Amino acid sequence: MRIGILTSGGDCPGINATIRGVCKTAIFNYGMEVIGIHSGFKGLLELDFEELTEHSLTGLLTMGGTILGTSREKPYSKKHADPLIDKPALLKANVSKLGLDALVCIGGNGTQKTANHIAKAGIPVIGIPKTIDNDVAGTDICFGFQTAVSIATEAIDRLHSTASAHKRVMVIEVMGHKAGWIALYSGMAGGGDVILIPEMPYSMENVCEAIMARMRRGKNYAIVVVAEGLHTDCPGRAGEHIASCIERTTGIETRETVLGYTQRGGSPCPFDRILSTRMGSHAVELIATGMSGRMVSVKGDCITSVPLSEVAGVTRLVPEEHELIVQGRHMGVCFG
Repeated sequence: MRIGILTSGGDCPGINATIRGVCKTAIFNYGMEVIGIHSGFKGLLELDFEELTEHSLTGLLTMGGTILGTSREKPYSKKHADPLIDKPALLKANVSKLGLDALVCIGGNGTQKTANHIAKAGIPVIGIPKTIDNDVAGTDICFGFQTAVSIATEAIDRLHSTASAHKRVMVIEVMGHKAGWIALYSGMAGGGDVILIPEMPYSMENVCEAIMARMRRGKNYAIVVVAEGLHTDCPGRAGEHIASCIERTTGIETRETVLGYTQRGGSPCPFDRILSTRMGSHAVELIATGMSGRMVSVKGDCITSVPLSEVAGVTRLVPEEHELIVQGRHMGVCFG
């Protein structure tokens, strides 16, 4: 068999480890040829590719980024349609031209949505969920999430000491457009006093009162963790708005830190290396057994798969009664 593999959307720790898992399983266990497609679906439209061999895989387990490159090309999007090019037809023709028996698509929500369109077009395809936001439906966890949480938690740990030394409120903004998984997990792991996520309503009155109540108990500083996608009534960054409101209302010196892309870069943590390897290997097992139109999924401690049609375009959000939120409330954490 001859399979293609591409990475699409934002970069994420663990992509290269996933590519390695796919290629090693395909080459060593099944004798398959693997074609690496550059720059996501853009590369498939432009026939920008290379053959991946054993020598291509050296050092990938620990390497950040993606050796194949990535893009946010969406060939089935009507919004970004090119009147001169029928992208869906070209994509299907190029899969045939490359002689691919199946296509592995590594990416987040948008990628899985595109993979579902590809499946509907009759092309054998397997999706592998990738996002630090952990917001792809149909799986308990995505690789990259644990690394991002570790990075955010370390930053929060460091802010405790400077906040205490200066008797300040420190607001740290972490990634998470629609889903607050990183803010919730890093906030709890880092001992955040206030955690604000897009899925839950909040009031600045409650936030400020929680901070003042902490001060009255003799605590001279506070840590506030904010997801970047938190809704505010003002333009600009969520963290900046929250910090400004806190200082204005409480009179306590407040500083904001934005982690930004540091959460997405660099080497994956050991957990994500293992998860990436398992997911990549399972994608090939699905192809070898004739499965198609499915996304690799984690359920508990098991690697399985779900139909792409069930998860395409669906965002996995933090439920308001998530056990960490319930536990946090019992411990005095303010969620707004």
